[in-house]
Amino acid sequence: MRIREIIEALENFSPLSYQDDYDNSGLQLGLTDVKLTGVLLCLDVTEAVIEEAANKGCNLIVSHHPLLFKGLKKITADDYVGRCVMKAIRCGITVYAAHTNLDNAYGGVSYGLAGLLGLKDTRPLASLPGEMLKLVIYVPASHSEKLREALFAAGCGATLRYDSCSYSLNGGTGTFRPLDDARPYAGHIGEMYSSEETRLEMILPRCRRGDALKAIYSAHPYEEPAYEFTSLENDFSAQTGNGSGVIGDIDEMPVDDFLRKVSDAVGAGCLRHSRFSKDCVTRVAICGGAGSFLIPRAVSMGADAFLTGEIKHHEFLGREHEILLIEAGHYETEQHAKGIFRAIISDVLSERGVADVHVFEYTDDNPIKYFR
Repeated sequence: MRIREIIEALENFSPLSYQDDYDNSGLQLGLTDVKLTGVLLCLDVTEAVIEEAANKGCNLIVSHHPLLFKGLKKITADDYVGRCVMKAIRCGITVYAAHTNLDNAYGGVSYGLAGLLGLKDTRPLASLPGEMLKLVIYVPASHSEKLREALFAAGCGATLRYDSCSYSLNGGTGTFRPLDDARPYAGHIGEMYSSEETRLEMILPRCRRGDALKAIYSAHPYEEPAYEFTSLENDFSAQTGNGSGVIGDIDEMPVDDFLRKVSDAVGAGCLRHSRFSKDCVTRVAICGGAGSFLIPRAVSMGADAFLTGEIKHHEFLGREHEILLIEAGHYETEQHAKGIFRAIISDVLSERGVADVHVFEYTDDNPIKYFR
């Protein structure tokens, strides 16, 4: 098995197109078309992580936070990033990161945290802008079902709770005249041709556009199919489950009991929380890591509590009648990303029948310590 096969599986789960504009997810350094010897999973890449990967015989490190987050003007031993880059190259280790693309993917970081808390009816707190496309394509009626099925198989027409969604309109007439170098499906060179066509429409994530095009050119009978993709500015992306943060419901729980549940679930050294005028919590919003930008969205969605990793001092002020704000730590709310990576990679190894490649989790990667 090659390293690139693991990367393909990770990006199939959380495409790089899902990452925020400021981010630098993806391949950080190293080779991908080499045999995989082992994988080490971590939240942050440090010298200790690289050393442990080398000791365990791993030539791939998968991290949540990118090692190369900002542009480098020099690579020296003056800072830990430069030392990590040199050490990884020296050890022949490839480094890959899935950061905000994993945060924004269905089943990603916030969903994992929601699962730890037992939230029900989970859905994205904020949809991804411009994530969804609408495909409109015209096809001879005789081939519409074949094309429809090919597009479904390519990931088109699916939402969070439904798949095989499409719209078709029959009875239209398409015309064309093949020129000298054409290879027409029907008709003759130089002669006008017309046929009954079906207008077929379906939505798809932007990251599936390439797969949709492959399906079109494999299943459509025309040499030059007529189609168009349109960007959708609506909440369809929420229906795919992709987006920032998660909101869901729990059985009514006293505030103190809920805070204790959060602390136990994430193993927090301590919790910081705001004043709150209500006695109980039933609707909870979550964003792993630094998610305080979603506080207004959580309030507007009717959440009783909002849990994230980092909240600034002034953001705790003036919300006591609106929402319970809980800061549990950046690491604490994202550490389960390693478990998500493990599940994806283990599935690939199992499918390929690979038994000699091992996946390890680095367990001492919280840079923040607590003194009691």
